[in-house]
Amino acid sequence: MAERVSRVLFSAEQIRIRAHAIGEQIAVDYADGAAKDLQRRPPLLVCVLHGALVFMADLAREIPTEVEYDFISVSSYGNGTSPGAVRLVKDLERPIEGRDVLIVEDIVDTGYTIDYLRRGFAARRPASIRICSLIDKVARRETEVQVDYVGFPLEENAFIVGYGMDYQELYRNLPFIGVLKPEYIK
Repeated sequence: MAERVSRVLFSAEQIRIRAHAIGEQIAVDYADGAAKDLQRRPPLLVCVLHGALVFMADLAREIPTEVEYDFISVSSYGNGTSPGAVRLVKDLERPIEGRDVLIVEDIVDTGYTIDYLRRGFAARRPASIRICSLIDKVARRETEVQVDYVGFPLEENAFIVGYGMDYQELYRNLPFIGVLKPEYIK
């Protein structure tokens, strides 16, 4: 499977180091709200399935304070490489009103998916909404969104896989992020 990757962009060790740094920053950023309001619940990390699952598992272990999890699933890519209309597949299981919500994504590309989620969550009146993405492809942005925590910015328009990211549901289990060889993209 790894032989289908033309090159590794980010190694498992690079990702681990970055997840640790982001986890520490998240703890600092959310500590202020908790200190002001002792009744406030810990931040709710919302994993965007399925791509962000690996990253969120590692990120959550790097946050040295209490957090809670929930999961949401949306679809926009299907089995192809181009974005389409965003639709909700699986909603959150818990209410987010009054909660500090951190959406955890694998990749922010055009921005449509994260914009859809941010607008949908805002209607539920959380205390705050922040976005964390392992990969931020700013050059591909078609709608303006702010990513608060970025693992790695990516300028090139390569099709990347691994560490939760897939092509036709394959390659998610690669321990690194790499560029899929063009001959394996249909």
